[in-house]
Amino acid sequence: MGIETLVHKLGICSVYHGYHYLIYGIELVMEDENYLLCMTKRLYPDIGKRFHTTGSKVERSIRTVITVCWNEGNRNLLNRIAGYELTRKPTTGEFISILSYYLKLRQPPR
Repeated sequence: MGIETLVHKLGICSVYHGYHYLIYGIELVMEDENYLLCMTKRLYPDIGKRFHTTGSKVERSIRTVITVCWNEGNRNLLNRIAGYELTRKPTTGEFISILSYYLKLRQPPR
């Protein structure tokens, strides 16, 4: 399953800026997990450079799509992907980590 397919199944559609930021952020994290250790200083600014915006706008937009997923999306799928019942809305770092780890496990070996 691709990143976009998974994000759509979670109930996040492409009308949000955060949709595109999230997909690119997951791609970056799948290439280099160290992005998860420095979200504010490295991940958000790198996404912002790609989309000609600021890191703070990237973070806020990703938080928005996480809220959409949490309130209106497929929370059962999110729990299955996480491997446990989420009792609160995940942070941006947790959300990206959960999705990138899930997708990485399903990649064919190189």
